[in-house]
Amino acid sequence: MQELKERIVKEGKVLPGNIIKVDGFLNHRIDTELMTHIAEEFGKHFNMDEVTVILTAEASGIALSAIVAQHFHKPMIFAKKAKSDNIEGGLYQSDIFSYTYKKKVTLLVSKEWLSADDKVLIIDDFMANGEAMRGLCDIVTAAGATLVGIGCAVEKGFQGGGDRLRAAGINLKSLAIIESAEPGNIVFRDEE
Repeated sequence: MQELKERIVKEGKVLPGNIIKVDGFLNHRIDTELMTHIAEEFGKHFNMDEVTVILTAEASGIALSAIVAQHFHKPMIFAKKAKSDNIEGGLYQSDIFSYTYKKKVTLLVSKEWLSADDKVLIIDDFMANGEAMRGLCDIVTAAGATLVGIGCAVEKGFQGGGDRLRAAGINLKSLAIIESAEPGNIVFRDEE
């Protein structure tokens, strides 16, 4: 998606530790018009008529997922990273290692909101090692639901998470795959 790539090059920053900072438009300060364009792009790749629910992980994926869900008139669920008192009944859960926070995190979804009848599209803003995506896939499997695919705005291709998911047969569409990143030089993977 050219518009997204241009924003990454223009406004993104490469920080030490291979951190790609895109929080000025994607996951802290949100450009809702860009998010709508991203939603439309996902609609070209996934059959949104068959999707019954959008799933993401807390927290930075929520904004994009909510806009995708609103655009296609679907409910959206986010996996919480901490159990709150208002979650009743059973939980689906998956332990992941967060690249961003450098620690183990448990993703939780109430069994009340995800069932075997669901056809799930996972949406997230950013993928590094793919751990959050793997955890969300585990939750979909535990629910007996059908995974339609994963839509990701930005993927760090050089970390291999997306490639592992594709090798596992998952329908993954990333709109901007970064092959390498150094200050002043972000290189994107050629379109698939």
